[in-house]
Amino acid sequence: MTLWSRSPEVATRVRTLDDADLADVMELLSTDPVGNIFLLSRFGQFGLERHRLGCYVFGAWSGERLVGVLHAGANLVPVCTEPGVLGRLAAHVGPWRHATSIMGRADLVIALHTELARRWGRPWAQAREIRAHQPLMVMGPHPVVAADPRVTLVTGRHFNSYFEAAVAMYTEEVGVTPLDSSNGYRRHMSALVDLHNCFGIVDDGVVRFKSDIGVAWRDVCQIQGVWMDPAWRHHGSAAAAMAGVVELCRRRYPTVSLYVNDFNTPALKMYRRVGFTQVGEMATVLY
Repeated sequence: MTLWSRSPEVATRVRTLDDADLADVMELLSTDPVGNIFLLSRFGQFGLERHRLGCYVFGAWSGERLVGVLHAGANLVPVCTEPGVLGRLAAHVGPWRHATSIMGRADLVIALHTELARRWGRPWAQAREIRAHQPLMVMGPHPVVAADPRVTLVTGRHFNSYFEAAVAMYTEEVGVTPLDSSNGYRRHMSALVDLHNCFGIVDDGVVRFKSDIGVAWRDVCQIQGVWMDPAWRHHGSAAAAMAGVVELCRRRYPTVSLYVNDFNTPALKMYRRVGFTQVGEMATVLY
């Protein structure tokens, strides 16, 4: 199905994208590789075909130009370059909500949530939580604190302890457990370990600090899943641990990024102390 909207200048159409559109999509997303790293990583790995990606991707075209993309999976992720496009994309989403979150650039996320709620009502309007201000940060030339030498690549040897730490982080951060009967979260974390994307401090066989490369594309990576054992907190060791993570990430990715909730004042202070600076703002709507 294709939706058309006529303006005095040009027609805008929305349709489902496939691999034939991949070059156009990647060109659009590459204008902001740090902000669009999630989609760049996903599409770079799986392309745009639904049977590989696991969800639809809708594109909005103004004439021959791609001006908007919407990843319509468990994470609903909008990217638009022209006003008014979100309304066209929202019409394709429909009233039945399968997504567990809306995430992306803050202005687009809030606008899309508002439009979905206006158009489709309660299923989209009733969010569990809206995190409207999440600073997007990029590491400077070098960490400005000394790295903790105990930070190391986590291997399968310590996976069980690492997984326990990951579950604790997720539950603390999101407010719900990631565990379910499918064991999907365990498989996800195991895959990250296999990719050499997990870092931590292991003390007497127990993971006390953890962090992951959640997504990456070309020379950019995004750090996710930062967690420290509550017994180790408030002793000034987090900044040195993060500096260690940055050093390990930079062996493969020159640009190291992350985003954080604005209300997490200690984390914001720590990231700035390490040498991260804000370059944008993300938002997440949680269902």
